[in-house]
Amino acid sequence: MVKRKMSPGPCLLHTVPNMLRLPGTLGGCERASSNQNIRHRMRGDQVLWVPGSDHAGIATQAVVEKQLWKERGVRRHELSREDFLREVWKWKEEKGGEICEQLRVLGASLDWDRECFTMDAGSSVAVTEAFVRLYKAGLLYRSRQLVNWSCALRSAISDIEVESRPLPGCTELQLPDSPTPVSFGLLFSVAFPVDGEPDAEVVVGTTRPETLPGDVAVAVHPDDSRYTHLHGRQLRHPLTGQLLPLITDCAVQPHLGTGAVKVTPAHSPADAELGARHGLSPLSVIAEDGTMTSLCGDWLQGLHRFVAREKILSALRERGLFRGFQDHPMVLPICSRSGDVVEYLPKSQWFVCCREMGDRAAKAVESGALELSPSFHQKNWQHWFSHTGDWCVSRQLWWGHQIPAYLVVEEHTQGDAKDCWVVGRTEAEAREVAAELTGRPGAELTLERDPDVLDTWFSSALFPFSALGWPQETPDLARFYPLSLLETGGDLLLFWVGRMVMLGTQLTGQLPFSKVLLHSMVRDRQGRKMSKSLGNVLDPRDIINGVELQVLQEKLRDGNLDPTELVIAASAQRKDFPRGIPECGTDALRFALCSHGALGGDLHLSVSEVLSFRHFCNKIWNALRFILNALGEKFIPQPAEELSPASPMDAWILSCLARTARDCERGFLTCELALVTHALHHFWLHNLCDVYLEAVKPVLLHLPRPPGPLQVLFSCADIGLRLLAPLMPFLAEELWQRLPPRPGGAPAPSICVAPYPSALSLEHWHQPELERHFSQVQEAVQALRALRATYQLTKARPRVLLQSSEPGEQGLFEAFLEPLGTLGHCGAVGLLPPAAAAPSGWAQASLSDTVQVYMELQGLVDPQTHLPRLAARRHKLQKQLDGLIARTPSEGEAETQRQQRLSSLQLELSKLDKAASHLRHLMDVSPSPGEL
Repeated sequence: MVKRKMSPGPCLLHTVPNMLRLPGTLGGCERASSNQNIRHRMRGDQVLWVPGSDHAGIATQAVVEKQLWKERGVRRHELSREDFLREVWKWKEEKGGEICEQLRVLGASLDWDRECFTMDAGSSVAVTEAFVRLYKAGLLYRSRQLVNWSCALRSAISDIEVESRPLPGCTELQLPDSPTPVSFGLLFSVAFPVDGEPDAEVVVGTTRPETLPGDVAVAVHPDDSRYTHLHGRQLRHPLTGQLLPLITDCAVQPHLGTGAVKVTPAHSPADAELGARHGLSPLSVIAEDGTMTSLCGDWLQGLHRFVAREKILSALRERGLFRGFQDHPMVLPICSRSGDVVEYLPKSQWFVCCREMGDRAAKAVESGALELSPSFHQKNWQHWFSHTGDWCVSRQLWWGHQIPAYLVVEEHTQGDAKDCWVVGRTEAEAREVAAELTGRPGAELTLERDPDVLDTWFSSALFPFSALGWPQETPDLARFYPLSLLETGGDLLLFWVGRMVMLGTQLTGQLPFSKVLLHSMVRDRQGRKMSKSLGNVLDPRDIINGVELQVLQEKLRDGNLDPTELVIAASAQRKDFPRGIPECGTDALRFALCSHGALGGDLHLSVSEVLSFRHFCNKIWNALRFILNALGEKFIPQPAEELSPASPMDAWILSCLARTARDCERGFLTCELALVTHALHHFWLHNLCDVYLEAVKPVLLHLPRPPGPLQVLFSCADIGLRLLAPLMPFLAEELWQRLPPRPGGAPAPSICVAPYPSALSLEHWHQPELERHFSQVQEAVQALRALRATYQLTKARPRVLLQSSEPGEQGLFEAFLEPLGTLGHCGAVGLLPPAAAAPSGWAQASLSDTVQVYMELQGLVDPQTHLPRLAARRHKLQKQLDGLIARTPSEGEAETQRQQRLSSLQLELSKLDKAASHLRHLMDVSPSPGEL
C-alpha cells in the first residue's frame, strides 16, 4: 500500500485485542473498524489501527492440554512448567497467526509494524508495572475470599465467565468429569433436630445437599412467628450430630420454602456475608478438583461432589431425616469455558479494589465525558459498576503473566501471623522490599514467587496503553477516536472496556477515550453462537475463497473435539453446507457484515446472504465495463464542480449520487453502517444500473456521442467507487485504477488515499423535488412492464399514451417521455389531452386517481391465442388461492404474511380477469379478414 503524509487532523485509533481463540472462527464483527479506518484516511486524517491479540490464558491452555492428551497421552502436570509453556509457544507460533491472516484477507488496514501480543516483552513489562503501581497505591491486595471456581479448569474464573443458566425445574446435565448425568432444579428438604426436644425439628430446603457437611448454622427471619420459640436454641446436624446455632437474620426470606435456611459460608456468597455478620467460621468441604475434603469424614472424603450428593441423600433417608424433594426453578452458575458447575470456594487470591475506580468510570458515562455507542449499553454499564465487587485477578494456570509477588518463606511481619508477601518488578526489587519489611539482609531471605498468573483481562485491558509505549511513554489517548473490537460482543466486550477504562484512568491519570464503539457478535444464520462443537463455524477465508465439504470435515477431524462432539459437528456441517461453501470474495463478505441493521445487536450471518452480495459485486463490475467502453480512450473528465446536467435524466442521477453521499456521511458519523450499505446498494443497483444506464443506452448509440451523459457516467463511477471503497476496498481499487485521470495535479496512488466524497461538495446536484417527480415516472414504467407481462408482449414495442387530469403532471411526464419508453420497453410515448376520450382497443392501467396509462394492443396481440393462455394462468393462480384459504396456518406462521400473499394472488387474478375481458372486447371490434 502506498503511503503519503497525512495532513494534521483528528486521529483514529483502532485497538484490536483479539482473543487468541481457536483458529478458523469468524469471531467478532470487524465491520466498523476497517471501514472507518479507510474512510478517515481518505478524509486526510491521521489513522492508526494497531493489530494484536491477547494470550487467552484459559482457552489456550485448555486447547494445548487437549492436544497433548490426544497426541501423546500426557497430562499437563506430567510435564514441568517450562516444558508445558514451550508446547504452548509452539502452538501459538503454528496457530496464533491465523487471526492476523484472517484480518489481512478481510482487507483490514492495519499498521503491521506495530503488531503486538500480550505475552510480548513490552506488554509483559506494562503488566508488571501496572500490578506494582496498583499494589503500592493500596488498590491491589491479597486476601482469602470466596471466588468463582471451575473444578474442571482447577482455576478461579471471572464473573463474566460465569453463565447464569435458568432451569425451569428438574433438569439433567452431563458435566465434565462427572461419571453420570446430574439432576438440578430440585429442592431437597432436610430435618435438623432441635437439641433437647426429641420430637422437634427445623426443616430446611437446599438445592445443594453435597454442601451439608459445611453447614455451620441454620438461620430464620427474626419476625417469623413459626420459629420465635426456638430463638437461641441449638440444632443437631443431620449428618454429624454436631450442635449448630439457630440464628436470626433479616436477610432470610420467610415466604420462601420453610423460611429456614442452612448457612454454608465456605460455599455461598450470600451465606459468607451472613456468616461474617454472626462471626461464624466457614468449613470448606469441597476441594479444588471437585471432590469432598477430609472435613467431611472418611465416608465422603475423595468422592466426586455429585457422587457424594447421592450418598448424603441415602444417609439422610437411613436416619429418617430426609423430608422429600420437589421441582424448583433455579439459576445454575455454569463455567462458560468448561461447561462445569461453578463452585464458590474460599481461596487466598489477589484482588483489585474496584469501587473507587468503578465510580469514576460510571460517572464518566453519566456526565457524557465517555460516550458508549450504541447508547443502550449505558444502562448495562451503570448497572455493572453499581454492583461490581473487587476483581479477583489470580488464575491457577501456567500460561499467562506470572504474578510479580513473592512469599517470604518462614517470615511474618511483626505482630502478624499471616503469610508475608512482597511485590516487585524483579526478584531483586522484591528482595529489597522484603529486607526492609523483615529487618533482615535480603540475601538471607528465601523468596518463592506466586505460581499463579494474572487474569487475561488484566493485560488485555492494558493493550491500548502498552501498544503505544506505556509505561515508558504515556500516550495521549484522549486525542484518539477509538474503535475497539474483541472476538466477541455483548457483555464480554463491555466487561473488557470497563476494565480498560478503570485501569487506564488510574494508571495514566486521564480518561483514556471519549468514545468506544461496541461491536456486534457474529452468529450463524440460526442465531447460534459459532462453536466448533456445533459445526457452525465460518472461517472468513473459507467464505472468501470457497471450500469443499470434504475440507471442512477434515478441519473438524484435525481439531480437538471429543468423539461425541465430532459426530454432532460433522453432521451439522453436512446439513448446513452440503455442497461446501461457494467462493464469495472479500468485498461481498465485508458488505454483508456491514449490512445488518441493529448496531450492537447480534448479527446473524448466512453464506447465501454473502453470495447475494457477490452478485452485487458482479453487477458493479459489469456497470464499470459498460461505462469504460462508453467513455473510450480519448475521454477527458471535467472537474466535478464544473459539471452541470444537460438533461432531466442526468440531473436525476446526479441528485441520487449527492443524496447517497449524504446518507453515507450520516451513516459513518453515527456508526450505523447499515445506512451506508443500503444507500450504496440502492444507488449502484436501483439508480445507476437498473435505471440510468438503461435509459442512456439509446442516447449513446448516436455518433458522435453527446458529452453530457459521458461526463455524468464518469462522475457516477468515480464518486460512486470512492464512496464504496471503505466497504469494498478490493473491487473499488481495481475499478477506480481503470478510470481516466482527472486533468491537473498528480492522481492519488490508491483509492484509499483519494479524497472521500463529502456531501457538502455535491449538494449543488441535490434536487429532492426532481427525485420525487421521477418516482412517479418509475411507477409508470412499472405499470407498463406489468401490462406487457399480462399480455405477454415479449418482443413488440407498443405505443403508449399518458393522460392526467392535472396540468402540472402533464409537464412532469413530458420531460421524461423518451426514457419512459426506453425503460418500459415500449415504442413512442405521447401525452393524451386531459379531456380526450380513451383510445379504443388499448390496454389501460391507473397510476393514481389523476393519471392513466394506455398501451396499444391492436395488431400486436392475437386474442384467440392469448385468451387460452390467460385462462391457464388464471386456473393456476386460483388453485394456489384456494389452497392458501383452505390450509390451516402452520405454527409460528405470521398472519400478516399470509394476508399479504392472499392479497397478492387476488390482485393478480383481478388483472387477468380485466385482461381477458379486454381481449374479448378486441375480438368483438376487430375487423374480419374480409374487411381488411
